[in-house]
Amino acid sequence: MHPSFNLCSAIDSQLSNLSVGLEGFGPDFEPQTRVADERFGDFQANGALPHAKKTGQNPRVLAQRLVDALPPSNDWKVDLSGPGFINFSASPELLLQWGLSHGSENELNKSAKTGNAKVIAVDFSSPNTAKQMHVGHIRSTLIGECISRMLTFRGHKVIRDNHLGDWGTQFGILLLAIEEEKVSLDDLGDDPVARLEDLYRLGNSRIKESEVALSKARAHLVKLQDGDPYSLSLWEKIRDLSMESFEQIYRLLGANFDHALGESFYRDKVDLVYEALSRHQICQEDDGALVVFHPDHKRFAKQPFIIRKSDGASNYATTDLATLSFRQAEWKCDQIIYVTDGRQRDHFEQLFLTARKWFQAEGRELPELSHVWFGTILGEDNKAIKTRDGQPIKLIDLLEEAIRRAGVMVRQKNSEIPNNEVERRAKIIGLGAVRYADLSQDRTLDYVFSWDKLLAMQGNTAPYLQYAVARIFSIFRKLNRDPSQPTQSPRPPQTEAERKLARKLLLFPMALDQATRELKPHFLCTYLYELATEFSSFYNQDKVMVDEVKTQELRLQLCSQTLHTLKTGLFLLGIETLEEM
Repeated sequence: MHPSFNLCSAIDSQLSNLSVGLEGFGPDFEPQTRVADERFGDFQANGALPHAKKTGQNPRVLAQRLVDALPPSNDWKVDLSGPGFINFSASPELLLQWGLSHGSENELNKSAKTGNAKVIAVDFSSPNTAKQMHVGHIRSTLIGECISRMLTFRGHKVIRDNHLGDWGTQFGILLLAIEEEKVSLDDLGDDPVARLEDLYRLGNSRIKESEVALSKARAHLVKLQDGDPYSLSLWEKIRDLSMESFEQIYRLLGANFDHALGESFYRDKVDLVYEALSRHQICQEDDGALVVFHPDHKRFAKQPFIIRKSDGASNYATTDLATLSFRQAEWKCDQIIYVTDGRQRDHFEQLFLTARKWFQAEGRELPELSHVWFGTILGEDNKAIKTRDGQPIKLIDLLEEAIRRAGVMVRQKNSEIPNNEVERRAKIIGLGAVRYADLSQDRTLDYVFSWDKLLAMQGNTAPYLQYAVARIFSIFRKLNRDPSQPTQSPRPPQTEAERKLARKLLLFPMALDQATRELKPHFLCTYLYELATEFSSFYNQDKVMVDEVKTQELRLQLCSQTLHTLKTGLFLLGIETLEEM
């Protein structure tokens, strides 16, 4: 026996097949199996109710027909409740067999592969060059990396793209300041990007005060856009310095990219966008600008989507359309996911509407487009988090502070640990805490950043989950056993604590499915926290090191499976684990 990875889907499939030819059912019947309230069973199929309502039938009679059609099975106890809910309770033998079949990280990964793999581009992080990454960039980076990992785990081909803001008006201003201050880009000090940001602020203040400075900045921009070799060499140096700064943060966060194709990459492709939208009469001139209206859309009927400004310059809309077209044509994407803050919802809704009309006019297949938007990180005053002087918090400062605070925790717990080991643990605990504090929130909501909460050893935090992993490792050390080695002839779960933990382990695929389907990592976080809590209850109620061999082997099997499930889930979140805390 090798039970299906996702038992919800397996039940759905079986009921769908059984319904074919049964009286009262048709091809549009959906079983709608979900995780059940534990009082009623492990899974519940409630599709008979909406189908009966739609077809004017008795839902309980319909559900009973399905139950009667189910072949005898030792895997499930099946019963009918309420107006037509079909409840499935897994047998102890099925719980054991599922655990044995999916008890390692490798087996979980193999079983999780979808039969419908797609090519999916994930567009995330996307900082502006010549500027330091601040705390506002962390959500896009963490959410985008987590989504990429989950989709890859499910078997999709994921293309990670860091769509940098590396072109446009700001570079004319920056080149002006570099010229006037006679700055060498080879001598910008210990923090070159911070110096570049200061130069930009200086240039920006000058163009606001002087028309002459504004004209000079525009002239620098024109030279850059026209391909002036000296201007381009400065721009390339700025971009390289910026990428070095970004990579330092990405290494800390475990974020990886296949491409960093910024706006500059598409600068020679925007004319194709103007030409195509004009040819298909999707855009029109309005006060000298080229815009798209969507009269078929209530909110955007009169709100223009500007694709070329009145001065002839391109903008985000232009490059985003060019980017979308490139990804479809060159990467053959089935889906494109954009991870940005919620303030850009209107932009992406108009972008998707415009792209749909463009692709339809040309008979091109439009990829599935998903805007994964998120809320704001708040300080404890419930306002956007900032430094005491009102400036955005540098992301590197936040991460280094997390490591410092975690180091204090590690040293307080064990003062005899060598310094290099303190540093290693502090990095894993501190960065994991920051990452989990973000990903465990529903991404569409704002959340309050609190050092005390995110580093707490109790509650829904990364340190609590990391401690659960370390505690399981300690169990195996005491027995001189390897948690990756299979157990020998364990018996099926019998006690209440054994069954509850085995049941929770069975539900990992459903949590992963929901997190991946809705592109919301917090569903996975919630599951991992509940699993760690269930393990703690099991550990407190049922002694692992007992004399009865089959009982000990089962409990070690549950410990091992919990360990591998926690490690797998935390890896998908981008969080490392420790064998000792």
